[in-house]
Amino acid sequence: MFPMPALSPAPLWRRLAAAVYDLFPLLALWMATAGLFLLAAHGDVDAAHPPAAYRYALRVALLVVTAAYFVLSWSRGGQTIGMRAWRLRVVAADGGALPWPRALLRFAVAVPALLAGGLGFLWCLVEREQRGWHDLAARSAVIRLPE
Repeated sequence: MFPMPALSPAPLWRRLAAAVYDLFPLLALWMATAGLFLLAAHGDVDAAHPPAAYRYALRVALLVVTAAYFVLSWSRGGQTIGMRAWRLRVVAADGGALPWPRALLRFAVAVPALLAGGLGFLWCLVEREQRGWHDLAARSAVIRLPE
């Protein structure tokens, strides 16, 4: 149980709205990453049939950039850009900031939670404190900040 009576858990619709907002900075980061990969390859990549090594390296780089965006945001202030707009914050069980190892664990569990058809995120609809699989694993919660 999280000792924050004044702060309520964030509803799923607010989390999803924040996720939509977070797509915009992520798209910019993904484009910059892909651009750096093209620059490193001197533009000699067939977009229709890229070499397997290039394709896998780019996917790993995109995953690392995405993880960095979320882990740094959650561990430094508890909010992504989308979460700021929707007045949400990720907090640790004690109500304080989430340390970066637990933020990394939260991201690592959020990936399969999303790939499982979003079931790990929908879990917050049935869990008593409205936490998804990634929150349960990282001992964190997403709270709604007061107006």
